[in-house]
Amino acid sequence: MNKFTLTVALAVLIGCSGVAMAGFKGPTSVEKATVAQAKEMKDDTHVILQGYIESSLGDEDYMFKDETGTIRVEIDHDVWQGLDVTPNDKVEIQGEVDTHFYKPTEIDVKRIQLVK
Repeated sequence: MNKFTLTVALAVLIGCSGVAMAGFKGPTSVEKATVAQAKEMKDDTHVILQGYIESSLGDEDYMFKDETGTIRVEIDHDVWQGLDVTPNDKVEIQGEVDTHFYKPTEIDVKRIQLVK
């Protein structure tokens, strides 16, 4: 290996290691909430909810419930990433509150995972 190749390889390694360590490590604006709390939040508020997918309403719409109530959630097909869920499986959803003038508040789900 000549000096130039070695220098480039070291520069790439140093640059990559700096990138891997970069990023914000602190509080987040995502709020853990209940369904009742989410229904009172402003539009586009980021939330995390834990509960159960109660039923499918067709297409990408579902009813989600926790101990405080139910709320309609929209889960795009690609968000599922192959995850299979039944009404008995506790899940955590992360998404955004979606308020409307003409219909009840919903959650636009960006991530879903099983709670163990």
